[in-house]
Amino acid sequence: MNIKLNPNERIDQLYSNNIKIIQSSEVFSFSLDAVLLADFVKSSNKQQTIVDLCSGNGAVGLFISNKLTGKIYEVEIQARLADMAKRSVLLNSLEKRMTVINDDLENSTNYIKKDSVDTLVCNPPYFLNYPTSKKNPNPYLAIARHEVKTTIEKVSLTTSDLLKMNGNAYFVYRPDRLVDLLLAFRKYRLEPKEIRFVRPRINENANMVLLRAVKDGKKDGAKILQDLITHEGNHYSKEVRKMLYGE
Repeated sequence: MNIKLNPNERIDQLYSNNIKIIQSSEVFSFSLDAVLLADFVKSSNKQQTIVDLCSGNGAVGLFISNKLTGKIYEVEIQARLADMAKRSVLLNSLEKRMTVINDDLENSTNYIKKDSVDTLVCNPPYFLNYPTSKKNPNPYLAIARHEVKTTIEKVSLTTSDLLKMNGNAYFVYRPDRLVDLLLAFRKYRLEPKEIRFVRPRINENANMVLLRAVKDGKKDGAKILQDLITHEGNHYSKEVRKMLYGE
């Protein structure tokens, strides 16, 4: 399909699942955390209702479209990113399965029925928005990375509102804010079940954490999974290469 690209836009590809995505150096582009989150989601042949909160240019929703069947909603507050996501949906001929919602995630239940979602994925802003916080001068990046337009409390509440009982939430976050995430999850009936730390190299501290939670799940049984190592020397690890290129 011939999709119009705006100035300074390009088409990138996740070769492992043959997904193309419109990106721009002027706004937020997906990075490795989106790929890791999409891979962390468990495959299922069951027809589902799926939501990607804080979806940006649609990366995670697009990347999981081949492993989950059913309707995918992407919720993004920034109009320019939502427009890029809509065109990427068309680029991949997924318009019958994917809907992009350009609105604040707090309004999600105006579009998606409460307690109806089977699987929710989210790559939320990681950094607290202190008055003294140094933010990227690019407003698109500042909103994507800092809690300017939302907070982990609001994201967790919305996640709980959308998920049905025993629905799964998959998040990628920063280890230094893991306590904030866990507290917010339990406050809103989301029980952590799997945690996987991501390290750049085997002897380095974790710089990301992947987490699966279940709405109204039992308050025990959380598992700390084997660490994911992203690099071997200066190259991607075998596990990450498989995610990116299908090798």
